[in-house]
Amino acid sequence: MTNQAQNQNNKTKYDLEERTASFGEAIIELAKALSRNPINDPLINQIVRSGTSIGANYVEADGAESKRDFRHKISICKKESKETKHWLQMISKANPDKKEDCRELWQEAHELTLIFSSILIGKKRDK
Repeated sequence: MTNQAQNQNNKTKYDLEERTASFGEAIIELAKALSRNPINDPLINQIVRSGTSIGANYVEADGAESKRDFRHKISICKKESKETKHWLQMISKANPDKKEDCRELWQEAHELTLIFSSILIGKKRDK
């Protein structure tokens, strides 16, 4: 398995390991910028867990022992990126001053979801 994906439009290679790590780091920065209160505390916990697990599961997928293991780990990446979009929406609602930051991160989580979906579709054809 490889950690390189290609954009079909311009054939640029993207390192998904680096991209998912950068996304996790951006999630951590968002979480650190949020004020601590009874509403934000559980949201912070959830967003950090889901947003940083995308990269961790991608690293595991990249080192998968079988095609089935790879598909399973990529499925988890997709699930966690979708969950992260939900928590970003909740954080945006609870923190209107962070709406733009959440929108940008939501867009990246959405793109990651699409990438992982595409990987899974491609792997179904490889069976």
